[in-house]
Amino acid sequence: MSLERIADDFVTRAEAKDLTVGVIGLGYVGLPLSEGFVRNGHRVLGFDVDEAKCDAIREGRPYFKHIGAERMEAIRDTGFMEATTDFARLSEVDAVLICVPTPLNLYREPDLSFVTRTCETIAEHLRPGQLVVLESTTYPGTTEEVMAPILERSGLKAGVDFAMAYSPEREDPGNQHFETTTIPKVVGAPSEAERKMAVALYSGIISEVVPVSSAATAEAVKLTENIFRSVNIALVNELKVVFQDMGIDVWEVIDAAKTKPFGFMPFYPGPGLGGHCIPIDPFYLTWKAREFGHSTRFIELAGEINTRMPEHVIERLGRAMNDHLAKAIRSSKVLVIGLAYKKNVDDTRESPSLELIDLLIERGADVTYYDPFIPVVPLTRKHAEIAGMESASWTEDKLKQFDVALIATDHDGIDYKPLLSAVPLVVDTRNALHTYADEYGDKIVKA
Repeated sequence: MSLERIADDFVTRAEAKDLTVGVIGLGYVGLPLSEGFVRNGHRVLGFDVDEAKCDAIREGRPYFKHIGAERMEAIRDTGFMEATTDFARLSEVDAVLICVPTPLNLYREPDLSFVTRTCETIAEHLRPGQLVVLESTTYPGTTEEVMAPILERSGLKAGVDFAMAYSPEREDPGNQHFETTTIPKVVGAPSEAERKMAVALYSGIISEVVPVSSAATAEAVKLTENIFRSVNIALVNELKVVFQDMGIDVWEVIDAAKTKPFGFMPFYPGPGLGGHCIPIDPFYLTWKAREFGHSTRFIELAGEINTRMPEHVIERLGRAMNDHLAKAIRSSKVLVIGLAYKKNVDDTRESPSLELIDLLIERGADVTYYDPFIPVVPLTRKHAEIAGMESASWTEDKLKQFDVALIATDHDGIDYKPLLSAVPLVVDTRNALHTYADEYGDKIVKA
C-alpha cells in the first residue's frame, strides 16, 4: 500500500476516533498530552520506564502538583488510558508520540541519548502504517537525520512503509490561561502525506494546528521561540545589573515601559534561568550552526549573561549583608525561599535555586531552604551533594534563626509578613516584596 493510501486511511480513522495513540514518556509533556487525547475520546497507551507513574495513572493519583487529583481521577475514569512499562506493546498503537528529555551534556552539546534509545526500542516493534512523531525539543534535522535511520533498522522504509513528523511541545506547567489543547500546535513532516497524518491526529484534540513545510522547519520553530525568551531575559538581566548601580529599580522601569501599546514586550529579570527549555534549547542551535560554519554569538552571549546571574545574586547578597548587618556570608544562617524554577510548580529542573544553594555553601554559609511544594531536594546530576535537604518550617521561631533570607522563587500564597518581621534582611530577586516597601523598605534589598 502506498503512503498516500495509508495517509487517507489514517485520516479517516483519526476523524472517527478509531486510533490508538501511544505516548512514550509520561512526564511534564507526555501526561498532559495523553490527558488531551483521552478527554476527547481517543484511546491512549502510555509508556514509561517508571512503574510508579504507570501505577499512579491506573489509580488516578497525581504525581505533579499542577495536574492534581481531580484531573488524574478524570483520566482514569474515562477508561481510555492504559499505562505500561512493556514497550513490546508499541506494535498495538497507530501513532507513537515521543516525549522524552533532550538535555545537554557536560560540554553544552546536545544529548540525544533518550531519543536514540527510544527509537531503537520503537524499531524493534515498528509495523507498517504507523506514524512516529517526535515532540522533544531538538536541532533542525533530527527527525530525518537521526531518527529515520534508526527506525529503518526495522526493515521498513521511512516515508514509504511508515510515517514520521515533528511537533514541538509547548507546555507551560502551572499556566492558568493555557493548557495542551488550547495552545496552537505546530506540525512539520518530510512529505505531504506524512504531514496530513500528523495534522489529522492533533486536530482531534488541539484547537488550532499550524502545519509547516518540513520537519526541520518545525524543529526550528521551537528553538526560535525559546531563543527569543532567552535573549530577552538576558537583556533585562543585564539592564538590572546596570540600573542597580545607577540606583534605578529595573522593575519600575519595565512596568512603565510596558504601558507603550506597541514596540515593547515586558520580560522580567531573575536569579538565573530554569526549566527544561530556556537554559538548554538555545545551545541545540548553537551546536548545529557550527556544522554550517556559523557562530551564534548573540545566543551564546545571552547564555553567558543568564548563567552569570546566580553569581551576581550571591555577590549582591554579600554586599547587602556587609552594609546592613556588618556580617559576612561565611557562618551566617541563610534561608533560600523557593526551590522550584518558577512560581506555583513543583518542578526543580535546571532551577537557579539549586545553584544559589551550592554557591552559598561554597562560601561557608549555613543554608536552609523553604518551598511549600518541594519537601525534599531531589537528586540531580549537577547538585547531588544537596540531595535530601529538607524544607524548613514556616514558623516565627524558625524564621528568627536566620540572618538573611533570599527570595529565589515567588510562589503565590506565601505570607511574607512573618518573614519580614523575623529576619533582619531579605534579598529579593523577584520583586515579590514590592507591596511591603513602605513598611519594611529598610530590610529589603533587590538583587
